[in-house]
Amino acid sequence: MSEASGSAGARLRELFAGHRLTPAQRRIAHCMVERAGEAPYLSSVELARLAGVSQPSVTRFAVALGFDGYPALRRALRGPQRPEPAGGGAGTGAGDGDGTGADAGGNLYQRAVAAEIANLRQLADTLADPAPVARAGRLLAASRPLPVLGLRAAAAQARGFAYFAAKVHPEVRLLDEGGSMLADRLDAAVAAGASALLCFALPRHPRETAQALELARAAGLRVVTVADSPFAPVVHPDDLLLPAPVSTLLAFDTVCAPMLLGRVLLEAMCDALPQAPARLEAFDARAAERALFLE
Repeated sequence: MSEASGSAGARLRELFAGHRLTPAQRRIAHCMVERAGEAPYLSSVELARLAGVSQPSVTRFAVALGFDGYPALRRALRGPQRPEPAGGGAGTGAGDGDGTGADAGGNLYQRAVAAEIANLRQLADTLADPAPVARAGRLLAASRPLPVLGLRAAAAQARGFAYFAAKVHPEVRLLDEGGSMLADRLDAAVAAGASALLCFALPRHPRETAQALELARAAGLRVVTVADSPFAPVVHPDDLLLPAPVSTLLAFDTVCAPMLLGRVLLEAMCDALPQAPARLEAFDARAAERALFLE
């Protein structure tokens, strides 16, 4: 990869950084980075074909970046003094500007792993002060029952937390489906004595998550939120926020930091539950009796 195409790819990544793109838009962005040398000269139809999306998706992509449309994006990429290469864009191979050079930090998959490593380092720095997590652990341990909310992309995080939390907490209620029943299940948890709610809030943030959190706060529940950013649209000043960044390099977010923060929060909750060790030992004994796990 030439130095020019490498710098072009870096400029494209800088342009895309900071924008919340849909999976289809990320495919377009990745395609442009991989073809950094020819990207400014591709028509919207050509780019759509190469990225495997529709032409209107390319237009929406340009608008998401703040341009009036794709022609405006292409003009910005060309710059005022960049001549079109002889033979048009066809002279630049698909491998040009694919980010495999040392200055680009490896290929896309390597950059995705590196981004997650950086996120975990950021989380480690945040946990240098363990007080917020310890406080959250005490709030969750004291809630009977403990509702755990996570919708759509965050459902897996909520489900994983609830699975392990149920081994040490007397009553955990998983709320991982939206719809009209969600409010009913929240009301039932409050009526049963819940005092806190744990929410995993990850992009793209469902409107139902924000609505459920409003209901929880109105009912007097103390909300602990694991979110991708302090500026996530579902975050409220009264919540106990535990931030954990996500990476957007791939078509779908990677969420190693929120998952690990969930496990850290479980540890803090166990520390606040005196009966946790006995419950874990009892579970292990039952598991052995039933031969639940392969040796």
